[in-house]
Amino acid sequence: MDLFDRMLELSGQGFYCAQILMILALESEEKEDPDLVRAMGGLNGGLGFSGRVCGALTGGCCFLSYFLGKGEAEELEDPEAALLIGRLAEWFEETTKSKYGGCSCREILDGDPRNKFQRCPELVEAVYHKCVELLQEKGGIP
Repeated sequence: MDLFDRMLELSGQGFYCAQILMILALESEEKEDPDLVRAMGGLNGGLGFSGRVCGALTGGCCFLSYFLGKGEAEELEDPEAALLIGRLAEWFEETTKSKYGGCSCREILDGDPRNKFQRCPELVEAVYHKCVELLQEKGGIP
């Protein structure tokens, strides 16, 4: 199954942008973590469906942090984690500003909830690819 079809399948199961990105990160390591996926739900729809910062961006930041961040007391965060997350955010802001006028869900959807059926899947897929690209540049691929 290709990436877009998998994303559509997850969407059809009731998952949203940030959750889908985390599920894809987990699946790249053949893992499941329903608690983590549930927690990611707070980022969906622009922070709890408030229309603020897009969940594809915040989910992408979490995607990168999943691979680069600190998860245990003895573990160290990758020294490039903040840099790569910053690069993702900069890329996302530039991409969405030029295409939609900003990076909030409100701006991306432009007041029309029907836009989420076209724009959101495209953005989530683009964020996934950008995250993988950043990790590959670093030498660690999911």
